[in-house]
Amino acid sequence: MWIAVEVGVGVYIALVSCIFAFQRHLMYHPAKNIAPPEVYGLSGVEDVFLSSADGVRLQAWVRPSRKGMPTIVYFHGNAANLSDRAAKFGGFIDAGFGLVAVSYRGYGKSEGCPSEAGLYADARAAVAYAKKIMHVPQEKLIYFGESLGSGVAVQMAAEQTPALLALEAAYTSVETRSAELYPFVLGVRNLVLDKYDSLSKIKDVHAPLLMLHGQRDEIIPLSHARTLFAAPRKCRLHCSPSGLTASRSISRPTRKTTIRVAACSSWSDAASACLSISRTAIPRAMRS
Repeated sequence: MWIAVEVGVGVYIALVSCIFAFQRHLMYHPAKNIAPPEVYGLSGVEDVFLSSADGVRLQAWVRPSRKGMPTIVYFHGNAANLSDRAAKFGGFIDAGFGLVAVSYRGYGKSEGCPSEAGLYADARAAVAYAKKIMHVPQEKLIYFGESLGSGVAVQMAAEQTPALLALEAAYTSVETRSAELYPFVLGVRNLVLDKYDSLSKIKDVHAPLLMLHGQRDEIIPLSHARTLFAAPRKCRLHCSPSGLTASRSISRPTRKTTIRVAACSSWSDAASACLSISRTAIPRAMRS
């Protein structure tokens, strides 16, 4: 009996050790192969490179807005690269938004390896590019965070208030989701290196909030978005009770879900939702 217990304990320790050692490989799934934006139908989008504060060379896709329109600083999810979001970017561009979409370190043509601190540095570089190179004032920036990127967007919004914070498939924190996925791992919360604790930071976000989430999302349950949505904040939350059917992820078209937080049936409609809220949030003088 004791031999069986010892073997079981040994296997458990080995499993936990593997999860801890390889957790960033489990979290981040970058794809390096990426063509120029025009290959994906994004005419007028420029493929540029910028540097983070710690010296990492980063790829970004950028395009100026139509006159008077806000610019979306886009923070993507944990898998693939910018090319998988081309349809979404097209919807934003068609609506007149400017775009700064940074490819995190290790993704696409960006150098380095991803981590929480690293992604925050990459995001700050993207915001700085929008403000210093594209000359977009902070009051005309929209932060859009997709899945993993929702935690990045919340961090950026807590640091500097944008015109709008838009979150797609947002989670409360990675450690909370890890505890849900690995309930058999004792103390799993303490093992998580990259926590992305949006729930503790959302109180410091003073921007209007737009949330998009799939009702039957199996990767990040809707309960995470509801918890974030209900968290105390000093700024009004914007939502619509109407629903739609859409895929949670452009790269996973089979995952059909019902979005309850915003009424849109395409990424063009999602862009319109961003526009509607940003027009309320951005003073008229800033839109001229």
